[in-house]
Amino acid sequence: MAGLGNPGEEYAHTPHNLGFMVVDRLASLADIRVKSRDSNALVGKGTLDGKPVLLAKPQTFMNLSGPSVQRLMEKYEVGIGELILVFDELDLAWPKLQIKPKGSGGTHNGVKSVVASLGTKEFCRVRLGIHPGRPLRDAAEFVLAPFRRSQEKELDELVGFAADAVRSIVADGVEKSMTKFNRRA
Repeated sequence: MAGLGNPGEEYAHTPHNLGFMVVDRLASLADIRVKSRDSNALVGKGTLDGKPVLLAKPQTFMNLSGPSVQRLMEKYEVGIGELILVFDELDLAWPKLQIKPKGSGGTHNGVKSVVASLGTKEFCRVRLGIHPGRPLRDAAEFVLAPFRRSQEKELDELVGFAADAVRSIVADGVEKSMTKFNRRA
């Protein structure tokens, strides 16, 4: 499971780092240390609800995540059907979650990088909606701005819900998890 984000404290609490936040939540729940440096990522191996998992946070900045994800998958022999990619999605409303079994990178440069590096769109993704429901002057500025204090409760709930969705995918598969988690508005 790879969460997309940007390395560095200045990005830690921004919408673009939701993928990292979900990795951290899963690591905390499963007592996995995501500290080892490997393939331009921070990684941790362990078990999640009795199933072996590799948690990864590419450290190459969002738009260059693909080569890191590809190297980790090759090194740890992770099949394309086992990859779960978690990331923020400006094309979805805040705080919606959507599981998709495959698809294009859309407008998300980090996902486009992963698709280009892997040479396929056939991997599971957990999309976390961040669109505020109003016109944006500058999308890049928005995704890199810190969350507002008023969003803290919803942010914590979304990260927890996304962690539960990943756990469901690992335990029950994508199709069952889509039925359960994609209904939330």
